[in-house]
Amino acid sequence: MNLIFLGPPGAGKGTQAKQIITKFEIPQISTGEILRAAIKEGTDMGKKAKEFIDAGKLVPDEVVVGIIKDRLAEKDCEKGFLLDGFPRTIAQADALGKVLDDMGRKLNHVVCLDVPNEELLKRLTGRRICRQCGEEYHVMFKKPAKEGVCDKCGGTDIYQRADDNEETISNRLKVYSDQTQPLIDYYGERGFLRRIDGVGSFEEIKNRIFDVLK
Repeated sequence: MNLIFLGPPGAGKGTQAKQIITKFEIPQISTGEILRAAIKEGTDMGKKAKEFIDAGKLVPDEVVVGIIKDRLAEKDCEKGFLLDGFPRTIAQADALGKVLDDMGRKLNHVVCLDVPNEELLKRLTGRRICRQCGEEYHVMFKKPAKEGVCDKCGGTDIYQRADDNEETISNRLKVYSDQTQPLIDYYGERGFLRRIDGVGSFEEIKNRIFDVLK
């Protein structure tokens, strides 16, 4: 099962991805994580990436795609993969398609979690964090047992991060939408896109995804 997972911040993508990789026994591949791993391991592509990062430049697509290609060739990807955070542009999507063709593999599905912005704002602005231990809470979904007191460490400073305000989050959602809509159109035209209603209980959303992946 070869998958790409798309979804805005707050859509629950990370939670649902865990269910998918467990069921299908495939790795979740995040661009940031494999970049860091390639640099740490000193692979050829990792060394190239490090040169750009050390110079304060963006890692070019050909290097990122090379690192993705190396990762997909590893043994744990034999049953498939779930790409999270890649591709981000049409150029990267084209390059990924060529990599898969070269490897004799094909994409099965591009899963896109759809959640209205009003719901995303509720989810993202409701996050609270214990300053003492970092435990996360939510004013709607995960309140501490005793108001204002951390269940984990007993700390009493449970705060909202400065960037969890409505204006900042609205900007993040706009950037996501602007960047991702071309990809949604791209994969939709090629018949890979599977749009999933991301509103509902965890089980309801999980079942919608698995119904598509059958």
